[in-house]
Amino acid sequence: MTPSASRFLTVAALFVRVALAASFLSAVADRFGIWTQLGSGEVAWGNMDNFLAYTQMLLWYLPSSVVTIAGWTATILEIVIAAALLLGVAIRPTAIASGALLLVFAVSMTFGTGPEGPLSFSVWTAAAASLLLAAIDPQATGPGLRPS
Repeated sequence: MTPSASRFLTVAALFVRVALAASFLSAVADRFGIWTQLGSGEVAWGNMDNFLAYTQMLLWYLPSSVVTIAGWTATILEIVIAAALLLGVAIRPTAIASGALLLVFAVSMTFGTGPEGPLSFSVWTAAAASLLLAAIDPQATGPGLRPS
């Protein structure tokens, strides 16, 4: 690979890591009412109760107690994955985890509410970006937030 292509790959991988992390953290912020407190009218849930009700709609086949655990587990995973992506920790396993989580979201949304939601919210695209990040050489993405 030429130095120019290598540099482009490094920057592109960093961009994917930051974009995925920001998306995960934004969704978590919405669940905790942070975007609502900032006055944005573009919130999906606004609080954890609304998020868990949405999760129940997607996981209609599970008991409520399991849905609550699933909702909190997804939230914790999103925080951990976002932090690992930003810090450059275990990039390949983190990207695989990100892709798997996003695929679960995309499939659940597709069967729970129809195909428009995950397509409009680019959930399939984010899952693909995660898996592409996992497929490239993790060393190409460099440690931390600085391209190598």
